[in-house]
Amino acid sequence: MTPPACRLPPAAAVLEGIAGYVPAGVVTNAGLPAAWGVDDAWVHRRTGIRERRRAAHGQSTGDLAREAGRRALTVAGGAPVDTVSVATSTPDRPMPAMAPQLATRLGLGGAAAWDVSAACSGFVYGLATAAGALLSGCADRVLLVAADVYSTLLDPDDPSAGIVFGDGAGAVVLGRGRSGDPGSIQAFDLGSDGSGDELIEVRGGGAMERATPASHRSEDRYFRMRGREVFPHAVTRMTQSSQTVMKHAGWSPEHVDRFCAHQANARILTAVGERVPVPGPRHVTNIERVGNTGAASVPLALADAASRGELRPGERVLLTAFGAGLTWGSAAVIRPGLGRPVPGIEPAP
Repeated sequence: MTPPACRLPPAAAVLEGIAGYVPAGVVTNAGLPAAWGVDDAWVHRRTGIRERRRAAHGQSTGDLAREAGRRALTVAGGAPVDTVSVATSTPDRPMPAMAPQLATRLGLGGAAAWDVSAACSGFVYGLATAAGALLSGCADRVLLVAADVYSTLLDPDDPSAGIVFGDGAGAVVLGRGRSGDPGSIQAFDLGSDGSGDELIEVRGGGAMERATPASHRSEDRYFRMRGREVFPHAVTRMTQSSQTVMKHAGWSPEHVDRFCAHQANARILTAVGERVPVPGPRHVTNIERVGNTGAASVPLALADAASRGELRPGERVLLTAFGAGLTWGSAAVIRPGLGRPVPGIEPAP
């Protein structure tokens, strides 16, 4: 079944603020465990990553989300927010959802609040649900935070995931405006394929384990990914989704000023960019410095580029992501003109 086209009406969800945050701890390729038998040149050649961030002991996904959310609210000028959404695969607890607590920590108690679970596609799915809330009249202004602390899921004996994943958070504030306004979201494309659910998973820790404990092992609590099988799925799905959302928005590849794909690894980014096609100089990427930050990767890359002045108001920006589920999604966005400078993603000195 082909998902319906997600074309937005004349009114549109509009980005009013964006920000990101990464924890202070840096793990360079040279600092990876010697037992993994990898070096800087090998890791960089295969992934495009030089270093990744790690949350400190006692620093949770909620802590990263709070800082990214606080920064995004500041960039947006402190306008009232009545809805909070969190996209994450690494919540602080299985229950309750993170969004209500985040709202309270940010002084937004009483706001509608919910979590979105779509793995590395979570930010794009979160954008779509936020846009739906705005355009239906259920929300006037939404804070969407995508945050993941994948270091809590990594098997210390599994270098395949350990070299790739980092911790981080990105956040946006969305309001209601008109299609064509700077910051307006023009179209979405979303999809999934549950037959690939075992390609990327954390098998343990849920109701299946509690219902059949004898069939699970302690190592099932760790993140697992069958990278060679995931690669063609990621490239194909992000390429097709990008092309579909451009069609919905009435864009061609030549119309795309900036292309921001999920920062999975450099080879996937290159392969998708060549197939969409959008030339490399138009790509937004920061994977070399932060690694794969899960749901946070797209907003974190955007916030990083915005803080360095690499995005201009009115530019047409194509977003795409792929994650466990399998899930994928894309969005066509007109770059907003923000009233305040976007802070860097680094921790404040």
